[in-house]
Amino acid sequence: MDINAEAVLRQLFDTAVAAALPKGNLAAFLPEDTRQKAVVIGAGKAAASMAAELDSIWQGELSGLVVTRYEHGADCERIEIIEAAHPVPDDAGERVGRRMMELVSSLGEDDLVICLLSGGGSSLLSLPAPGLTLADKQAVNKALLKSGAAIDEMNCVRKHLSAIKGGRLAAAVYPARLITLGISDVPGDEPTVIASGPTVADPTTSAQALAILDNYGIEVPDHVRAWLQSPESETIKPGDERLSRAEFHMVATPQDALDAAADLAMSHDITPLVLGDCIEGEAREVAKVHAAIAKQVVKCGQPISAPCVILSGGETTVTIKGNGRGGRNSEFMLSLFNELKGLSRVYALAADTDGIDGVEDNAGALITPELYRRAEQAGLQAEDYLANNDSYGFFAQLDSLVDTGPTRTNVNDFRAILILPE
Repeated sequence: MDINAEAVLRQLFDTAVAAALPKGNLAAFLPEDTRQKAVVIGAGKAAASMAAELDSIWQGELSGLVVTRYEHGADCERIEIIEAAHPVPDDAGERVGRRMMELVSSLGEDDLVICLLSGGGSSLLSLPAPGLTLADKQAVNKALLKSGAAIDEMNCVRKHLSAIKGGRLAAAVYPARLITLGISDVPGDEPTVIASGPTVADPTTSAQALAILDNYGIEVPDHVRAWLQSPESETIKPGDERLSRAEFHMVATPQDALDAAADLAMSHDITPLVLGDCIEGEAREVAKVHAAIAKQVVKCGQPISAPCVILSGGETTVTIKGNGRGGRNSEFMLSLFNELKGLSRVYALAADTDGIDGVEDNAGALITPELYRRAEQAGLQAEDYLANNDSYGFFAQLDSLVDTGPTRTNVNDFRAILILPE
């Protein structure tokens, strides 16, 4: 059986990304009458491409603004596209947040608002709570990113430091009708977690936000702690009347991406094993489990036999202890590389579906059995690079980074381990 392993892995990734693109997916969730007037708002790495798709199919009057990450913009005639920083917010995100709240606060019950949300929206739409500054939010955000906190924990804190997240944007839209279209980048596809849930009720509390900060040893200024201890910091809760005219629809999910990749694998007579779309934990530890499964396939033909591909998604974390470069996907790959040690017939790719691994310029990395031998010849020790959180540096020297550029969507991490027959 002749399989070009590296080409197949890239095809699997490209197919997974294509399944999560807004084009062709939005129309099914829009009102039957697209000739009415609508105001559009939104935030996220896919916000610009979602706006462009909406602009192309909406027949009525359309206006508004969305914010996306720098270099993730798209051509859009009727909706303003603004770019801001991610994953640490900047003043551009604060300005657009303020403008967005002003735009929707004057609407009436006959108005329609369409909100476009995707992963990354939490950082991009950054409007500090009263008495807090952008610098306060930036400091907390940086600390959370380094702490190894899970995405739902980070978003719990973000919501309670914000004037727009945790349902507050929906409260501002009321009494207008609000339709939110979401592309999920979070385990479990919870609307409350995507972009920190600006248009849905928030079940988390300020007390939980404080507990998360304390659990990870994150020090905050006294005025930030005082805010979180005050009743005013609470988010919009289930049952609030201001959410009575709001609805939420999921347009694309990580499972959609995995299903598309699995279908492609089967078309190549490669058996897929989908481990799940909501795998979390330390990237290097998750990699060890994936490696163990791959070894079992090679050794015993269990739980499936080659040719096969192990697929998974979700969002791992990295607790930073070194001073190297790299995102969670390249760290996963470096740990996997270290566990497999050039095991024959095993090839793998891990990449973020938004095309950006953490804050780097790559989407992830790709490994082959030959890569292990090349690393040995170059004197590169995976353990040393793992200890320094320098997965980017390791794979860059071996020319094995996966570079895609911004994909303009985001359904989180995609991992594929391809095992060829003997």
